[in-house]
Amino acid sequence: MSPYDPSFSSATREASLGKMRKLRQAVFPVINAGKSRHNEDQACCEVVYVEGRRSISGAPRESSRGQGLCFYYWGLFDGHAGGGAAEMACRLLHRHVQEQLKDLVDILQDPSPPPLCLPSTPGTPGFSDRSHLVGPQPCWSLQKEVSHESLVIGAIENAFQLMDEQMARERRGHQVEGGCCALVVVYLLGKVYVANAGDSRAIIVRNGEIIPMSREFTPETERQRLQLLGFLKPELLGSEFTHLEFPRRIQPKELGQRMLYRDQNMTGWAYKKIELEDLRFPLVSGEGKKARVMATIGVTRGLGDHNLKVCSSTLPIKPFLSCFPEVQVYDLTQYEHCPDDVLVLGTDGLWDVTNDCEVAATVDRVLSAYEPNDPSRYTALAQALVLGARGTPRDRGWHLPNNKLGSGDDISVFVIPLGGPGSYS
Repeated sequence: MSPYDPSFSSATREASLGKMRKLRQAVFPVINAGKSRHNEDQACCEVVYVEGRRSISGAPRESSRGQGLCFYYWGLFDGHAGGGAAEMACRLLHRHVQEQLKDLVDILQDPSPPPLCLPSTPGTPGFSDRSHLVGPQPCWSLQKEVSHESLVIGAIENAFQLMDEQMARERRGHQVEGGCCALVVVYLLGKVYVANAGDSRAIIVRNGEIIPMSREFTPETERQRLQLLGFLKPELLGSEFTHLEFPRRIQPKELGQRMLYRDQNMTGWAYKKIELEDLRFPLVSGEGKKARVMATIGVTRGLGDHNLKVCSSTLPIKPFLSCFPEVQVYDLTQYEHCPDDVLVLGTDGLWDVTNDCEVAATVDRVLSAYEPNDPSRYTALAQALVLGARGTPRDRGWHLPNNKLGSGDDISVFVIPLGGPGSYS
């Protein structure tokens, strides 16, 4: 829903537009490296208003504070095998987040613990008008404490799953080809929620300190989850793959020998006798950026990839890929932030050739060259990060100042100020 929607009250519209004007001073668009004619990265920046879900009478529930919620949203979507999934997620994922937050409008604005159950709404299974039942209900067992923060995390997680399910339903009619990694930031009620599914990353640079806000999900980082699934459901591996990992591919002449291996329960290595099934290709193979699941894909979380199959095979890879993000939370109200404190989001095109310390050094170098109240400083920082990872063309290639190769991938960056002019806190 947009603040320009006619269903907005005038007071709500003015409040939301005021916040949007303020936000424009602090948010800057994605920048692609521009090495190729086709860019599979997509980016989204939105201000989204959430009204509470309708009550039994059909009218919007009265919020305890008389208004809905407004959240700020940024998303980076790194597409692969086509740009369809990234474009669809860019256009729709924030709508799923909005829908999941509708049940929480009143709850999040009420300091008391969240209710265990919500009242039924018309059209839902088991609905009945029980408004005549009053008074406290008996509690037969201890009830877990659930924080408001965890409700927002759950809403974001559900939104990712619903987005992935929508891609599965509509992939043929709307040509939703390929898949995408998704890195999303939601700012709501003083807290920043960073949700990551894939190999994009986010860090906060605060007073020179580096605070990681996500981690990569690759065949190496999720080896044990993948191996466990292959162990529990061997039919997903067919007769082509083994869930066990070996230091290298086994040769037929090595049958009967004892070789190093590890399974889904192991972080270390041990020896086992090589059997015929061990000659199959490993479920997880390679190292670093060359690590692959089923010799095909180098990321283990994301959206889409519903048609992805092993090369020259009918084995689907999607069962091993998770659409659920890991969500980390940063409370802006716990710290005093200055104009040089920023949240940096980047696709793997940035992080493949730039480490956290180099990003922090670029933040310090670029921002110190501008006045604190100059909003263009953040645009300049995003450009510097992208150009630094891209390198310069020479000797038939793109090279960094240290003579290493620049990133050959699409490079997209958001720089989000956490303090100073336009401060959210």
